[in-house]
Amino acid sequence: MKQQQLTVSGQRIAYLESPGTGPVVLFVHGNSSSSGVWEPLLGGEFGARFRCLAIDLPGHGRSGPAVRSEDGYSLPGYAAVLAGFARLTGAEGAVLVGWSLGGHVVLEAAAEPAGAAGFVVFGAPPVSGAADFGRAFLPGPALNIGFTGEVDAEGAEAYARSFLAPGSALPVDDLVADILATDGAARTGLFASLGAGRFTDEIGIVGRLDRPLAVLHGEGDQLVSLEYLRGLAMPTLWRGALQVIPGGGHAPHIETPGVFAELVGRFVREVGEGK
Repeated sequence: MKQQQLTVSGQRIAYLESPGTGPVVLFVHGNSSSSGVWEPLLGGEFGARFRCLAIDLPGHGRSGPAVRSEDGYSLPGYAAVLAGFARLTGAEGAVLVGWSLGGHVVLEAAAEPAGAAGFVVFGAPPVSGAADFGRAFLPGPALNIGFTGEVDAEGAEAYARSFLAPGSALPVDDLVADILATDGAARTGLFASLGAGRFTDEIGIVGRLDRPLAVLHGEGDQLVSLEYLRGLAMPTLWRGALQVIPGGGHAPHIETPGVFAELVGRFVREVGEGK
């Protein structure tokens, strides 16, 4: 697995690439996270089979801070970087996989009429505006930490724990390190942009989508409402249903990596076969 960097419209972007040569899969991490959350997947059988790319969004991981702070830390800003990255790496026809914030970035990118072959999102309930947030997300103090500029170690651990199913004993050291390393302006900038409505109607996007969409959901997700997801109209939904993952929370790729890899791998293969 290779750690690399390139420049997208003046923005320094770090990313990981697996050794696989199969269909391209492009991964986008969540808020205050990094490409490191995908390392086990890229370094294993999945990454050996598929050509996997995992980006660090601006202000996250090893990427530089947003060069345009007024819009760089917004869904349209992130989606523009993602599109530019895909062009530079020959990944325009990839399957896009987005977790949490990354899922919303993927949906923002899906508004373009061409490009990706299919989409996998989880921890990212589609919303049409700020009024939907209260129904799409479950109440809890940890969610607010994701929009706070200065986060201390205690707050970072609370936020990281909210990614896991209740009672999970998994260590969160790597998640905490990513949270503390993230540019605080990325969190406050995202909050401001969402409050101002600077994002595309995601419910409209999934309702008009002409390419396959897989929506995964950890059954123990502490942040996203499954009831809300079940009420959305998504005509191209893979298998015609949400894929609920037993034992997973908001981060099933970390908690149940084998099941997650199997689901995403099957989706990629079926998209390639035109099923």
